[in-house]
Amino acid sequence: MTALPAPAATAVPAPAPTGRVAPLSPTLLRLELLRLLRDPVTWIFSVGLPGFLYVMLGTSTEYADVSAGHGNLAMFVMIAMAAYGAVTATVGVGGRAALERTQGWGRQLGLTPLADLTWVGTKAATGVVLASLPVLLVYGLGLALGAEGTMGAWLGSLAVVLVGASLFSLLGLAIGLGFGTDQAVAATGGVVVVLGFLGNVFYPLSGVLLDIARFSPMYGYVGLARYPLTDGWTSMGAGPAFHDSLGLLIANVSVWTVLFGLVALLLVRRARSRQ
Repeated sequence: MTALPAPAATAVPAPAPTGRVAPLSPTLLRLELLRLLRDPVTWIFSVGLPGFLYVMLGTSTEYADVSAGHGNLAMFVMIAMAAYGAVTATVGVGGRAALERTQGWGRQLGLTPLADLTWVGTKAATGVVLASLPVLLVYGLGLALGAEGTMGAWLGSLAVVLVGASLFSLLGLAIGLGFGTDQAVAATGGVVVVLGFLGNVFYPLSGVLLDIARFSPMYGYVGLARYPLTDGWTSMGAGPAFHDSLGLLIANVSVWTVLFGLVALLLVRRARSRQ
């Protein structure tokens, strides 16, 4: 009696996700953080540089102890430098996403049931967690080196800086997927510097440039982070102070978050369709 050959095994594709799509993958988030924290560039530029800038700009001037809202000018600068560090970290995560796509990692993920929305959410969460490192460093330096403010100013600004960083994680992801390869990483650094100037991070703006800057994403983010300290007021030194309403700042952040999220999601789907 002749034995019949066993049927050939066939590859079964990964099942598509059903039901509710998870906003992020805890396993992928853990792997992303371990990879980034092993990179010395992360510690030098994303974490160390914002702390250095705060020490130079916020503590070594004769104006550091000048009153500013519910605190002093040192805290005003501290919030800006913490926000700048958070943006640098989160945008960098998005820039690296482009390199992953070009190096074949995106093709591997395309063979899994991982949804596009879950991948975007995990990248955004990675950026927020990474952003907490420079933020906590700058706030620790501020606490030790003379930044003063009410408890509400400290806690409120810290919460806004950390939560609002997700906006720029989505921006970095959109830039990375839109530019591709090494240009993405180079572009993110330049974009952060330009947005920093438009966001009143380094020096208060005035006139037409201020009117234009109010529509930029970092202006709303930094203004909202400073709001618990200043109630929306920014001084121009010898010039008149100007005020931004809370509603305007919230609208700015909300609109840019939705816009960057939609662009990132569309670019993820476009990249997957090409693989």
